[in-house]
Amino acid sequence: MIETAQPVRCDWAEGSAAERDYHDCEWGVPLHGDDALFELLCLEGAQAGLSWRTVLNRRAHYRAAFHGFAIPRVARMTDAALERVLEQGGVIRHRAKVFGVRVNAQAAERIAGGLDAFVWSFVDGKPVRNAWTARDQVPAVTPASERMSRALRKLGFVFVGPTICYAFMQASGMVNDHLVSCFRYEAV
Repeated sequence: MIETAQPVRCDWAEGSAAERDYHDCEWGVPLHGDDALFELLCLEGAQAGLSWRTVLNRRAHYRAAFHGFAIPRVARMTDAALERVLEQGGVIRHRAKVFGVRVNAQAAERIAGGLDAFVWSFVDGKPVRNAWTARDQVPAVTPASERMSRALRKLGFVFVGPTICYAFMQASGMVNDHLVSCFRYEAV
């Protein structure tokens, strides 16, 4: 029997099948579309203080609870609807984070030109390609994520600190932070 070599991945993606699939198919792939970017920004905010695995395992519940992250629908959710999200479970039961999704949808609606163009402007509309060889080289915050955080907060967004913004930039492909040894580095 011939053994096939497993691809080399970024080490954070070796924990579970869901994390491997997310790493292999989504993380770092340039993402566009206001609703898709809104979803990712909200999920990164939900992660604050938790592991990505926790949020990833609940992503389907978030999508159901927040109307597929359709910005106009989320912006109009009532307090009662958000209370039901908290009661139903499936999402992280953190009141400020759940209500923050609506706050962020309302802020996103106020962006002239849309969320996509706005967030991608922090990397001049094209992915930044880094060349990290070890996980400890990858920063948690960059000047671009600090600028994005300040700008989003000024617009009224919540749960968008510089670390969350950098994780968002990595996940959405605004920056390619796959290690150079990772099989996805060249692919994205």
